[in-house]
Amino acid sequence: MSPGPLRIVVLLFPRVTQLHFTGPAQVFSKFPDTEVHLAWHDLDPITTDAGWCIVPTTTLDACPQADILFVPGGAGAFDMFDDLAALEFLRVQSRKARWITSVCTGSFTLAAAGLLTGYRATSHWASLQMLEHFGVEPTSERVVRDRNRITGAGVTSGIDFAFTLAAELFGDDEARKIQLAIEYDPEPPFDHGSPSKADPEAVKSIIAATENLRMARVRTSASALARAQPSA
Repeated sequence: MSPGPLRIVVLLFPRVTQLHFTGPAQVFSKFPDTEVHLAWHDLDPITTDAGWCIVPTTTLDACPQADILFVPGGAGAFDMFDDLAALEFLRVQSRKARWITSVCTGSFTLAAAGLLTGYRATSHWASLQMLEHFGVEPTSERVVRDRNRITGAGVTSGIDFAFTLAAELFGDDEARKIQLAIEYDPEPPFDHGSPSKADPEAVKSIIAATENLRMARVRTSASALARAQPSA
């Protein structure tokens, strides 16, 4: 751990899914003595998948060393495969980070940097099995912890990921206090949020609608494998 406040470093990028970041960030904001740094190549506003922007707080070059390295997901996560500077940033940061983490397809960015090889990890259910291409063991759980890697599944699981991290860092009692403070007591109107619970026809419909996207991601993943080297 670095001296001083706990440092959470978030790699942002264009077309990030905003809830991947903003859900966990609401929990992070309640952590004791913690700084959250939003890193990108420059400080220009980044357009999210929701159409509005998040403003980075630091550049990749100026970013302090992370205690917690966090990569959200989104369509832009696969664009990171060709961003050699961003992948190297993750590798360098990972060498001294206490925890290396992601939500949803952010696990693919970590995998492309070689940081999940030989680990169990999760992602959005529709892309999960593609992690095998990077030597990752796909695991269909909402939050997966393997040594110092913690990965969250799709979108809303980022909140559960953040509470898992809170309990690991500060203990269960502190995590429970944060849960109460933000009134995280979900009661969705439908119990339809995972393939195991959803109508099979709805699952088939989503798979069919995203087939072209998934095939494009397979091709992008294949071209990135040669660059996926474990951190030194």
